[in-house]
Amino acid sequence: MRENPLVLHVLGARPNFVKAAPVVRALGELGVRQGIIHTGQHYDALMSDVFFADLGLPEPVANLGVGSGTHAKQTAALLVGLEEVVLEHAPDLVVVYGDVNSTLAAILVCAKLGVRTAHVEAGLRSFDRGMPEEVNRIVTDSLSDLLFATSPDALSHLAAEGVPASKVHLVGNPMIDSLFAALPSLDPAPVVARLGAPERYAVATLHRPANVDSPEAAAELVSAVLEVSRQIPLVVPIHPRGRARLAEAGLVDGPSVQVVDPLGYVDFLSLVRGAALVVTDSGGVQEETTMLGVPCLTVRPNTERPVTITHGTNRLVTPALLPAAAEKALADGASTPSGELPPLWDGAAGPRIARVISAWLKGDNLSPAAQGARSE
Repeated sequence: MRENPLVLHVLGARPNFVKAAPVVRALGELGVRQGIIHTGQHYDALMSDVFFADLGLPEPVANLGVGSGTHAKQTAALLVGLEEVVLEHAPDLVVVYGDVNSTLAAILVCAKLGVRTAHVEAGLRSFDRGMPEEVNRIVTDSLSDLLFATSPDALSHLAAEGVPASKVHLVGNPMIDSLFAALPSLDPAPVVARLGAPERYAVATLHRPANVDSPEAAAELVSAVLEVSRQIPLVVPIHPRGRARLAEAGLVDGPSVQVVDPLGYVDFLSLVRGAALVVTDSGGVQEETTMLGVPCLTVRPNTERPVTITHGTNRLVTPALLPAAAEKALADGASTPSGELPPLWDGAAGPRIARVISAWLKGDNLSPAAQGARSE
């Protein structure tokens, strides 16, 4: 290892930035030399650039600007661009986050070049390989040298797949670190006023391929969402992915549906904090509503984050069941997480991850048990 080793973080989409910010900050406090590669997978400024400002992330050392496309085209562009940047900077460790195509491409590039890697949010599984993200998770975890798990169930999944325990560290959820840091700034009133939304409202975020890629699925989903809007006005920050399909299905025609552009991190969480209900198919939103105590209905048959159901406010629903589930959630009123919050979701995941990485860079290969004892 070099005397002054370099860590590069590969970020491509909204959830990556939120998870990375606490890690980047904590590594900086330990004096670790680092840089960010922004792949541009989320090319919309409202889905990426604003997050650098909201989360205090430094300017990237490279911005690949790959934009959208099919999985094959986007991943191919990422492979070419990332290989050039990794060869140029010769990092000692590349850290990837979550399950987006940028994460998969970075892992493949580094595996081919012999560059060591760490995966933040390792071990999550939906057990649905029809989800592109599930394929990305499995491949990423199989090739990573350090794996940082956010919940105990992830440890079981990795063990079942034969990942050596010496590589795995249960550290908690850095997305929750960012949420805790933002809490004092999360005021729904100015965001609601700026959007012209009513005092009582629900929020919907919908973009998963299974929900929006086919006209039939989009039509079924939009029909259910419009039923919900008859119970409570809906504010829908619409993701670039699926925007046209949802519009074609009639989402924008609902009299009680307000479609808005994507929001920055603080604005979006402020809106969620003031909502009576959230309807989503996003993974991260399931976690954020769990911590904020906002009822969440996830329109999916499965989730890679079951801890948000067992310890949180989340419930899985089909489009057909969504209106009735929304009626019940609204009748029940404000929610609270059931029982204790998930283990180590305490706002200190970033420092835990940073300590493991710093020790690893110095050649101090701490066991997960030893690191857990040190991180308390």
